[in-house]
Amino acid sequence: MATLSDDTLRKILVQIQQTAVQSQRALNISRQQIAAKERERRILQLTIEEITSLEGNVNLYKGVGKMFMMAPRPSLESELKAEEKELTDDINNLVKKSKYLEKQFNDAQNQLRDIFHSSSKQ
Repeated sequence: MATLSDDTLRKILVQIQQTAVQSQRALNISRQQIAAKERERRILQLTIEEITSLEGNVNLYKGVGKMFMMAPRPSLESELKAEEKELTDDINNLVKKSKYLEKQFNDAQNQLRDIFHSSSKQ
């Protein structure tokens, strides 16, 4: 294996470390977003369960800003289910992003480990 100059090796190490740090930060943000969306989805699921357990001729209201407006049951249920589906899709996309970022972070760590092992053998 050809030996690299100290300056080149230092640049490579800095670049790999930056990649690892950026991946770790993005991964933490992604995990926080997943947790927040999971909470929102759970609240929506509980709301949908409550609405479906009510009798058919009950007045339903939805929040609009600082006020509440009466909403027909079918439209409110479909709105909530559409919101839940959107949140589920967002969560799935964030999970995929998290897996990618985790792989990127692990790859950067492995590269650093390989570099240190190869330099210590020389």
